Amino acid sequence: MNPVTATTASPVILADAASVPVNPVADAEPTPLVDARAQLAEAIELLGYGDGLHRMLATPRREMAVAVPLRRDSGETEVYLGYRVQHNFSRGPAKGGLRYAPNVNLDEVRALAMWMTWKCALLDVPYGGAKGGIAIDPRDHSVGELERVTRRYTSEILPIIGPERDIPAPDIGTDERTMAWMMDTYSVNSGYTVPGIVTGKPIALGGSLGRASATSRGVTHIALAALRHAGIEPGRATAAVQGFGKVGADAARFLAEGGVRVTAVSDQYGAIRNDAGLDIEALSDHVRATGSVVGFAGGDELDRDAVLTQDVDLLVPAAVEGVLHGGNAADVLAKVVVEGANGPTTPAADAILRERGVLVVPDILANAGGVIVSYFEWVQANQAYWWRVDEVESRLEERMLNAWRHVLGYAEARDLSLRTAATALAVERVAEAHRLRGLYP
Repeated sequence: MNPVTATTASPVILADAASVPVNPVADAEPTPLVDARAQLAEAIELLGYGDGLHRMLATPRREMAVAVPLRRDSGETEVYLGYRVQHNFSRGPAKGGLRYAPNVNLDEVRALAMWMTWKCALLDVPYGGAKGGIAIDPRDHSVGELERVTRRYTSEILPIIGPERDIPAPDIGTDERTMAWMMDTYSVNSGYTVPGIVTGKPIALGGSLGRASATSRGVTHIALAALRHAGIEPGRATAAVQGFGKVGADAARFLAEGGVRVTAVSDQYGAIRNDAGLDIEALSDHVRATGSVVGFAGGDELDRDAVLTQDVDLLVPAAVEGVLHGGNAADVLAKVVVEGANGPTTPAADAILRERGVLVVPDILANAGGVIVSYFEWVQANQAYWWRVDEVESRLEERMLNAWRHVLGYAEARDLSLRTAATALAVERVAEAHRLRGLYP
């Protein structure tokens, strides 16, 4: 979305969540929101819930769209659109990342917030789901401009966030520095330091040890368990990782440490392959130096999208939504797909992969490590007592593997896909919270 040149800020807009349709349309254009609604509808039918509960669970509880004016370093003023969607908070305060990307829009944020609700419920973390974003390309802005955008966005959504209301975290295009700016802006407006307002902060400001790599570690725990379940020993397995970024880079490193031979990786600029196994540490150094996997001497150049159809045992899509779809799912050769990204597999691709016997571990289970350690960080902030990194990582592993066993058992007992089982389990827990709390007034 292109910025609008302006000299004054636009007013805050409260989105009309009640007007959002809940039933997926059969021939609707595939989008993250269409996919999320389709998954919910399947779980509702499986669980036998009525239309009223379906509508409650499909409709975000609160949405805010805001204008975010930015004074550029050049002196010009531009306005970007920002969003915060709180899908559900029946089980606790809302929780979800903040995304900076040029294609951010309200429907995408709605879908991501819904998936976050199910993720928190599935891992039994006492949160509901939220998500935020600004339609901006951070690569086109200086550090000072990004700080000003972050602080203005934070000030615009101040009325609906807080450590007991909604706790943001990093996502695509944001990092621990972004969270530090958010924390400071909120704290200045509160008159005292509030470390629990965000997670994914720098360690020096109350961040948790182990948080930066938590999503990747969680993906790896699940991937190794899924490979073993499929009868493949990790020490003899090969893998391809699509998206060598915040999640994918560390996932590739941890998989390699676990004995898996990572033979192909990609980023937004291209892909590389080495059938003997990529040197992940050397590749990471190359990416830090150049900004891309392209040009790495230890691998051959590969078409960017071809990484999804490599002849490997394990595929980890760890970039953005919708990369596995009806047009390419039949070409996927991996026996196991573990979703490091949110929503990388469309319902059409899900059906094709299941028909072909590919084991797909859904995002709400596979990439839940980040929210688990975010929860740990929030708990530590509230206690003002910090855990050792080994405590964080052992508790993360325990929660991830317990959830894996629970979902796997549920799926096998009912002959369901892992995605359907995970979504049904999560929806059931959120519905139970609604039932116990009742409807006010």
